[in-house]
Amino acid sequence: MSDIPQRMRGVHLPGDSTAVVRDVEVPEPGPGELLVRVGASGICGSDIGYIYRGYKGHRGEEGAAYRGVVAGHEPAGTVVAAGPQTRRFGAGDRILAYHIVGCGVCHNCRGGWMISCTGSTRAAYGWQRDGGHADYILVDERTAIALPDELSFVDGALIACGFGTAYEGLHRLGVTGADDVVVVGLGPVGLAAAMIARGMGARRVIGIEPSAVRRGWADGLDLFDATVHPDDAAEAVAQATSGVGAQAVIDCSGSRAGRSTAIESAAEWGRVSLVGEGGTLETEVSDALLHKQLTLYASWVTSVQGMERITSDLVRWGLRPEAVVSDRFDLDRADDAYRLAAGESRGKVVLIPGYQAHD
Repeated sequence: MSDIPQRMRGVHLPGDSTAVVRDVEVPEPGPGELLVRVGASGICGSDIGYIYRGYKGHRGEEGAAYRGVVAGHEPAGTVVAAGPQTRRFGAGDRILAYHIVGCGVCHNCRGGWMISCTGSTRAAYGWQRDGGHADYILVDERTAIALPDELSFVDGALIACGFGTAYEGLHRLGVTGADDVVVVGLGPVGLAAAMIARGMGARRVIGIEPSAVRRGWADGLDLFDATVHPDDAAEAVAQATSGVGAQAVIDCSGSRAGRSTAIESAAEWGRVSLVGEGGTLETEVSDALLHKQLTLYASWVTSVQGMERITSDLVRWGLRPEAVVSDRFDLDRADDAYRLAAGESRGKVVLIPGYQAHD
């Protein structure tokens, strides 16, 4: 590791709506670990909701979920050193990281669902162990996923959480070319859902979003047949589907109103996937659910295998996640990046070490 610096930049989130860049030590890889030079690291909405504005915990856990570590759970980059007992990856390999390091032995981990690890050692990058908002990150090899040459580091960072989340939600719905798909909430996950629905062959994709700024950005991506305000959703969905409704609907808003709109947009015998974090679900049962024979799915991110599948599927479909990125920042401008992501950003905001903006 003689050519690797001893110090690096690492972004921390004090919980007061700021992001602070600190000088920290470059770690050395231990058994089963990879030292990765970060190529890109995405800012996720859950970081903003649970860490950036103020520390929050999860039900059943004591204290805040964030442990004061380097932030960022959406990293991709190049392996520069491998610790002992690593088997698959070595220096020079391009990888992205599944963002949870599970115990590896519980029922969920054995199935690849480290997000649902029930062991006491479960740790998320950027929450309980140092994450990707840095020049380098230690990645447990079990969580490393090969990044094909056809995809950029920004592509990989987006797959590491948001695209994996959208993919699993649509995979549960079994989207095919026979389906009209409605996407509620056109933040980064909603944009990912539209792109993936296109890759899966969806007949039509309709986006529903209250923000005119986000609708405008989405309209320029060539992913949607139409994007509309929630007030116009019922008419737009009815017009696009000849009054039938959408066979597949995914809510990415995480809001009570958005979930209600998702259910209302579904056709009889339709399927609705809920992937947005937080909020509540309130619905009339008989007419909205029972009489329409709806199936509801609740999906939390994806598995390691699911993230590998979406990575290869994107290459096969010829799709590039980085198309949904509206803003890129160097680590030194992390505070600006988080302020934008927590405000009214058009699309996805990404940190890229060494990035220099060009007019």
